[in-house]
Amino acid sequence: MYLIELERSLRQLRLGGMAAVLETRLQQAQAEVMAPIDLIACLVSDELTRRADRLLERRRKQAAFRDPDKSLDNFDFHFNPKMNRSLVFDLATGNFIAKREDALFVGPGGTGKSHLAQAIGQAVILQGYKVRYREAHVLLDELSDAVAEGTRKEYMESIATVPLLILDDVGMRKLPHTAAEDLLEIIMRRYERCSTLLTSNRPVEDWGKLLRDVAAVSAMLDRLLHHGHVLKCGPRSWRTKTAATES
Repeated sequence: MYLIELERSLRQLRLGGMAAVLETRLQQAQAEVMAPIDLIACLVSDELTRRADRLLERRRKQAAFRDPDKSLDNFDFHFNPKMNRSLVFDLATGNFIAKREDALFVGPGGTGKSHLAQAIGQAVILQGYKVRYREAHVLLDELSDAVAEGTRKEYMESIATVPLLILDDVGMRKLPHTAAEDLLEIIMRRYERCSTLLTSNRPVEDWGKLLRDVAAVSAMLDRLLHHGHVLKCGPRSWRTKTAATES
């Protein structure tokens, strides 16, 4: 009964990590004749480990990656050997976020832009950074919904302040007529305050026509590239190669 009450008290104190392993650790202490200070140290370590794991889980959920299994470990750098591998791993350290710099991944479809963007997002979460991942058209749809609900200010604030915003597949789908102005506002609010990573299958020279606002796009790119790292992906498409292999 005493053990049950102690576990309950630990949970009331929000020490669920300790409560979950208390009985096991007590049995270990008896079997190994563990000193009280060592038992306490083990329980504290268990609590810290559980809290760290739950924080990582929460931040990954908040990031909302489209493909949460994407990592640098399962990316095939040999398929496009000319890709700047050094830049990829440097971005994965999170140093560019500490410096409030940006990144732009460009290249044909199927060359790994989204994979790398999400893998870098996963890596910097491990460095302690908050990340939000959105496909460009999804973010703009969410912004439109926020306008309709009267919560645009709050939504923009959440987008503007996250340490790393990943905007994936800019140009993949047709965007609303306000896209250029909305994206410019986001980039301007984040410029030299937080880091933004964009991916696009369209060269930047086409963005003015794509978003139907050359002036807004020029202003956006001017800020994005000022402290920006550009990664050229390709030219070979992994999906094309996979499809050819399967056929």
